[in-house]
Amino acid sequence: MSEKLFTAIATASGGREGKVQSDDGVIQFETAMPGTPRAKKLENATNPEQLFASGYAACFDSALQLTASKARIKFTSEVTANVSLLKDEQDQGFKLGVVLQVKGTDIERDQLEELVHKAHEVCPYSKATRDNIEVTLEVI
Repeated sequence: MSEKLFTAIATASGGREGKVQSDDGVIQFETAMPGTPRAKKLENATNPEQLFASGYAACFDSALQLTASKARIKFTSEVTANVSLLKDEQDQGFKLGVVLQVKGTDIERDQLEELVHKAHEVCPYSKATRDNIEVTLEVI
């Protein structure tokens, strides 16, 4: 087994119409499916896709900067993760789709594209989703 660096713990109750919180209390959110009466009533409610998008964007940006530092390249980056809940025609259930939009300042587009593809190989979220959900990379 790999060496464990740390473990994040969060507990959900009520699913999409409940709440989620981390064991340290930093994260404490009500959850609501967008467009539902609960979501309209609870303006600050989140959903699993927003939480996943936040984690993926932060993780990918870190992987991108790590990849860049190994190549001795310095630039400013910004990653936006668009996580969509999709209808799964195979089982009539649901699935996720992700579009990662990456911006870079003070770097040539070709060089940024190369780093984005390298980061996709090392990012833990990318590894976890590989061959499980469709992830599209966009350099903008």
